[in-house]
Amino acid sequence: MRIAFLSGGKDCYYALYRLGLGVDLGLVLVYEFPRPSPHTLNLGKTVETILLAKIPVVVAKLSKGREFEETAKILKMLSADTIVAGDVYIEDHLNYMERLAKEVGASLIEPLWGLDSVEVLYKEVEVGIKPLIIGCREGLSRWLGKYIDRDNVDDFIYETRKHCYDPLGEHGEYHTIVVDGPLHVSPLKFRSVDVEDYGDYKILRLL
Repeated sequence: MRIAFLSGGKDCYYALYRLGLGVDLGLVLVYEFPRPSPHTLNLGKTVETILLAKIPVVVAKLSKGREFEETAKILKMLSADTIVAGDVYIEDHLNYMERLAKEVGASLIEPLWGLDSVEVLYKEVEVGIKPLIIGCREGLSRWLGKYIDRDNVDDFIYETRKHCYDPLGEHGEYHTIVVDGPLHVSPLKFRSVDVEDYGDYKILRLL
């Protein structure tokens, strides 16, 4: 069973596109954080857009402090023999995934690992991925609710660098949901209903 860690965001989506082999299942994990995840607040649309990419989905809520053990248990229950993830350069993330794969007895595929952040973002928009920004730090607040596309990607990269953010948002500077892309059978339909403010971070709610 080939299982992909998915959030509905652009990087894990591009990792699957770049892999080119398809997966049997997408796993969406819900964590307990002090500040809600934009993907969790928009969980319905997260699941919907993954299904529109023709990927069956399992959603699991994890207990704080037991994330590793519970994730490993879920993967074993699902008979995972291959895990696919969209990490790019954060070593702690890769180490965690490698430890998880070893615990489960699965192989790990990281299609984006070691690539340049700017290069990946350009490639994502070039292949037709349409990411909508649904959460961001204060420095990117004017981009909330906007798409990253070929027409504005240069401006967006300039803005991230101006604030010393990673252009891909690898450190959580912003989050996206893929509204359309080469894996989609049709675009995600949605409307923006509210913006929630969490101090220096804003989250867009979708219906």
